Order: sequence, then structure tokens, then C-alpha cells
Amino acid sequence: MDFASIFGLFAGVTLIFLAIRENFFLFLSAPAAMITFGGAFAATCLHFPIGDVMKVMKIVSKVFFTRPHNPYDAVETIVGLAEKARREGFLALEAELANVNDEFLKRGVQNVIDGVSRDEIKDTLTKQLEFLTARHESGQEILVSMGTYTPAFGMAGTLIGLVIMLYNLDDPKKVGPGMALAIITTMYGVLAAYLFLIPMAGKLKVRAQQEQIIKEVTIEGIISLHAGEAPRLMREKLHAYLDPRMKKMPIGGAKAPSPSEGGVQEKKTETKEEKKEGS
Repeated sequence: MDFASIFGLFAGVTLIFLAIRENFFLFLSAPAAMITFGGAFAATCLHFPIGDVMKVMKIVSKVFFTRPHNPYDAVETIVGLAEKARREGFLALEAELANVNDEFLKRGVQNVIDGVSRDEIKDTLTKQLEFLTARHESGQEILVSMGTYTPAFGMAGTLIGLVIMLYNLDDPKKVGPGMALAIITTMYGVLAAYLFLIPMAGKLKVRAQQEQIIKEVTIEGIISLHAGEAPRLMREKLHAYLDPRMKKMPIGGAKAPSPSEGGVQEKKTETKEEKKEGS
């Protein structure tokens, strides 16, 4: 779970509710909701394929229920695999793949085990990353478009309400409902766009950027693994791609080898050997 997203949504909704709680039911209007949200949804369906629009709820769930991955965790997993391969060969990595949860990394390492050439591995993984980025951008664009349409249809509702009010200006009983419709539709559009849709699109963009960094580092790590680079040098090179502040990110995604599987013990052995070489 992403507690920042959940807290932001909860805080925004709560503060608005507290501000209007004494007159809460005055702000409920079915016609205003139909104009604002129905119009925005219809325009989104016109803009995008209906299949992509129907996936929007799944996209939104990633904002609240997907934790960001830690790139340093991915680096340590790759280095652990490199240590294993240095001692026992690439074929020994076959058993370690069962402990790797990152499918992108798993496919890349499997290509190394299968003897695929360096250039082909890099080209394949790069294309996969490009396709993944394109899918992420599509989801972001849907939310941004909906965030653009809702205020626009809110303004359309405002114009409709003003027309109704002016048309019935000689009947005081109808002036109030017309004015209420005019104002509430604008409020619905603004709140939907700037409290929900556009912030969620921004969070998805941040997540996509974080994942892209991890995938790029993973590609470099797999190429280094294929070249047989020393694990210590590999770790230093991959860390150079990363922001040190990312160490504080919640850990998720790839799973490093556990002590019982030899990953940690091998790392300690490597460290001792490096000290001997340094002395």
C-alpha cells in the first residue's frame, strides 16, 4: 500500500467534508453529477479505445496498492547472482531464478544462461522497456484527459444552469435551483480534476519513472553479468546510476538470495577475498 496516496486522498476528502458538513446535502445534485461525470466519461470514450477506458480502475488501484520498488534491492540481487556465477558458472543460476520475483530480471538472466549474445539481450530488454513505458504513458494520459474534461463539462453545466435561471427569471422559485446547478457542476469538475484525477496521473508518472530507472539498471547489470565482471565493480558501477536517497524507498520487487541459499555467505566470502587481494 502507498500510505502517502491514501493519506492525501483521505485528508482532502475529510477537510472538504468538514468545511461543508452542516450543509452537506445541499451539495448533492444528480443532474450536476450526470453532466460533469457523464460528459467527461463520454468524451474519454470518444478519445480512447473503450478497452483502455475500462481498465482505468485497475490503473487507479496501482496508485494506492502498489509499493515503489527499491533499485538498490535490484542491484544487490544482480550482484548476488554474479557472485554465484563467478564460482559455479552461469548454469548454477538456474536454481536461483526461483527466488527472483522480478520477471524482467528473470527473463534477462535466463537469456544469459541460454547463451544469448550480449547485443541481442540488450536489444530485447530495451524494447520490452519501451513497450512497458508506452503502456504506462497510456494510463497516465487517460487520467489526465479525464482531469481535463471534468472541469470543462462542469463549466458546461454552469452554462446550462444559467440558461435555466435566466429563462425562468420571472419565476423566483426556479431561479434558485438553476443557480445551484450552475455552481455545483463547476465545483464537481474542479474537485474531480484537482483532487483525484490529475494527482493520480502524477503519481503514476512518478511510479513509471522509478520503474524505468530500475529496469535500466537491471539491463546494465545483466550485461555486466554476461560479460563476467567482478561483483564488487558491478555493484559500484550500478550504484553510480542511482540517487542515494532511493535507499530509503520501501523494498519490493526482486528478491535477493536468502542466507540459506548461499547468497549472503557468498557475499561475505567475496568480501574476504577482495580484502586479501587489496592487502
